[in-house]
Amino acid sequence: MNGMASLPGFDQVDRPQREKISTCIHCGLCLDKCPTYRTLGTEMDSPRGRVYLIKAVDEGRLGMTPNFIEHMYLCLDCRACETACPSHVEFGDLMERARGQIERQAPRPLAGRLLRWLVFRGLFPHPRRLRGLFRLLRLYQRSGLQRLLHAVGVFNLLPAHLKDMEAMLPDLPPRPFSRSVPEYLPGQEPATRTVGFFAGCVMDGLFVDVHNATTRVLQANGCGVRTPRDQVCCGALHMHAGDREQAKALARRNIAVFERQDVDVIVNNAAGCGAQLKSYGELLADDPQFADRAHRFSERVQDVSECLAQEPLRGPLGAVPKRVAYDDPCHLLHAQRIRQQPRDLLQQIPGLELAPVTDADFCCGAAGIYNITHQDMSRRILERKMEHLAAAQPDVIATGNPGCMMQLRSGARLAGLDAPVVHPIELLAAAYEAGKKG
Repeated sequence: MNGMASLPGFDQVDRPQREKISTCIHCGLCLDKCPTYRTLGTEMDSPRGRVYLIKAVDEGRLGMTPNFIEHMYLCLDCRACETACPSHVEFGDLMERARGQIERQAPRPLAGRLLRWLVFRGLFPHPRRLRGLFRLLRLYQRSGLQRLLHAVGVFNLLPAHLKDMEAMLPDLPPRPFSRSVPEYLPGQEPATRTVGFFAGCVMDGLFVDVHNATTRVLQANGCGVRTPRDQVCCGALHMHAGDREQAKALARRNIAVFERQDVDVIVNNAAGCGAQLKSYGELLADDPQFADRAHRFSERVQDVSECLAQEPLRGPLGAVPKRVAYDDPCHLLHAQRIRQQPRDLLQQIPGLELAPVTDADFCCGAAGIYNITHQDMSRRILERKMEHLAAAQPDVIATGNPGCMMQLRSGARLAGLDAPVVHPIELLAAAYEAGKKG
C-alpha cells in the first residue's frame, strides 16, 4: 500500500454508510444485469466490484486513486443491480455518496472544475438562464444557421461528442411549458383530485409536447393540474455527478414551493426526475429543518403512469393502430419499481399492439450526461439496445424519460430504424384526440 497514505479517503460528510456496504454478499446475481460488466467483463466494473472498492476506501486500505475514480464514474447508475439483488443493496445511494466524496476530496483540473461549475451551479439551478439558452438554441435552429453549418460540413470537424450532442437536440418550441399555460388547469367534471405538476428543467424547455399531452390526459381524468412557476431543477444530474450540496439546495427550494400548493399529489413524467424527487427524504435525512418535510414531500410524488393507474381511465378512447415497443427507463423501473403501469395504460388504447422487446429493462446508455462523458461506452450499450428494438419491428418506440428519448432517437437514426420515439403519455393523448373525432 505504499503511496496510498497521501491519497484522500472518505470524510464524514455524506460518507457511504457501512451498514449498506456490508449488505452486499458478493453473490454475483447482479453481474448479468450490469451494462458495463456485460460490455467489458471486468470485475471492478461490476456492482459487487464497485462495492468492494468503496469498502476498501472506507476501511482505509485504498485511497481515491485515479483507477477508483474511473470505476465509480464508468457506472451508469442505472440501478438494475438493485432489482436483481436478493440482499437489497442500496447501490445507487452508495454510488452517489462515493461520487460526492470524490468531488470534494479529489478535485478535478481547473478546466474541469470551471465547466462543472458553469453547468451545475451557473446554469441548471437558474430557470431564467436555462430559458435564455433554449431561446438561443431555437434561434440557431430556426434562423437557418443549423442547416448552413450542416451543409458546409462544420460538424465533421468537431469532436464526436459535440456532433452527437447537436444531433440529439429536438426541435425547440417557442416557449417553455410553464410559461405557455396557466398555473392552474381545471380537471373535467366530475373533478376528483388536484395534482401538483413538476415540470422540470429540460422537460419544461425541450419537451413541451409531452407536458401538454400529460396535462390533457390528467384533465380528462378529472385532475386539476397546478404547475407552480417558481419550481426549479430536481437535482438529479447534480446527484449523479457528485454535487450533493447543490442537489440539497434544489431539493429545499422545490419542497418549499410545493408546500405552498394545495394539491393531493405531485405528478411528474420524467423517470429521472421522479426518482430524484422520491429520494428527497433520504437526501435531507440529516437536515433538522427539512428532514420531516422532505419525507412528506417524497411520499406524495407519483409518476404520471402511477397516478393514472389508480383509477379506471375515463373514455372515450379512440383507436391508435400502431405496433409499439415500450422500453423501460432505468429510473422508472429500477429506482421507482414501476413496470406494469405504463404497459397497462398502453394496452387500454384500442388498436394498439404492444410488441415484446428483449431486455427492455436494460439501460439504453443515456444515463443523464453519461452519453457525453463516456461516449464510447454509451454507444456500445446503445447499439445492443437498438438491435433488440429493431427485432421488435415497431411502428413507434415509447419510453418515459427525456434523456432516454433523445438517446433512442439518436440510436434509431444511426440504425436506420424508421420509428419515432415518443413518451407513452403522448400515445394516450392521441387516443383521447381520436376518441373526440370518433
